[in-house]
Amino acid sequence: MALRIAATTTDFDGEINDLISAAIDDLKLAGVAADKAIDTDPLIKRAITTYCKAHYGYDNPDAERFLQAYLMLKMHLSLSVDYTEAAVVSP
Repeated sequence: MALRIAATTTDFDGEINDLISAAIDDLKLAGVAADKAIDTDPLIKRAITTYCKAHYGYDNPDAERFLQAYLMLKMHLSLSVDYTEAAVVSP
């Protein structure tokens, strides 16, 4: 829905799923802990959505704006102790 695609079609699911995976991997490369880079966290979900909006479609006049928003959010997440330290699991 965030990409403004009709909910009745699944034609673009493969491309969108690839973008979601790429966004998660990009966040991990930036230092976000793997256990934090899940799409149920509101900030991670916003980062994934913004990444997808920046990279989906060829005629998006707002792509650059969404890319800048994603890069800023990624930077904040990668600098936050809450998102870069993996949860400690007790033995």
